[in-house]
Amino acid sequence: MIKEAGPSTPLELSGIDMVPDAGEHFYTTKTLQRAENVAKQYRDKERQRQLASQTKVTLDNFAETIKAGETNYLRVVLKADVQGSIDVLNKTLSEVGNDEVAVKVIHSAVGGVTESDVLLADASDAIVVGFHVVANAVVRDIADHRKVEIRNYRVIYDLVDDIKSALEGMLAPEVKEEQLGVAEVKQVFKISKVGNIAGCLVNEGVINAKSKIRVVRDDIVVTDNRNIEALRRLKDEAKEVRIGTECGIRIKGFDDLKPGDLLVCFKSVEIARKLEE
Repeated sequence: MIKEAGPSTPLELSGIDMVPDAGEHFYTTKTLQRAENVAKQYRDKERQRQLASQTKVTLDNFAETIKAGETNYLRVVLKADVQGSIDVLNKTLSEVGNDEVAVKVIHSAVGGVTESDVLLADASDAIVVGFHVVANAVVRDIADHRKVEIRNYRVIYDLVDDIKSALEGMLAPEVKEEQLGVAEVKQVFKISKVGNIAGCLVNEGVINAKSKIRVVRDDIVVTDNRNIEALRRLKDEAKEVRIGTECGIRIKGFDDLKPGDLLVCFKSVEIARKLEE
């Protein structure tokens, strides 16, 4: 037992009611009452900071909360069995994500999941993540009533994988274009009250009635991303026309067709994106 400690003196401190984070400062006061008042003010200020965020979210519906052009945060209240686990998880979660999506740990502490953790998560639209800790029956009932999600883990890799999957689910998908076929306009027929019908020969692949059309003239795109209003083979409507077959094509909202134009049929394919390792 020592009465005082100078700079760089290692020591063990007992009697505090919560585990401090690494790097936090300790201050001394002349009276116990003054110390309690300062501690209360600090806690009140910290709680107000934690309650500043007001966007509701869970791991399952996280993707629905995204806003284009902004970094979207998955807010987490983190509880664990020991401070070492807290430190590792804070560091690991801070490294998950990119400029579009990321994790924001709004509160982390050692111990089981408490009512105050649930209330904080409810006010901040966060999820509660417990590592080697649990919530008692009363706390679980409060969480169910307030629709706050509590996730419990015993393996850090499972925890990180679930968080990563939630973030990946809200990434905007990569869109790739897949060309289906090309038809050449051989003749243009003007039909009263209908518009121009392109008499075509399919030179490549297949023309699908539900796909998009791009009109190319002398290697220049005249119009793009158009819908097919009508696709006919002889006098019958067709769902698709394959290579080597003649057909009639009516492009919705576009009549400026000329013999020699190429009608490129394509579709857009969305590919789910992954976070980089």
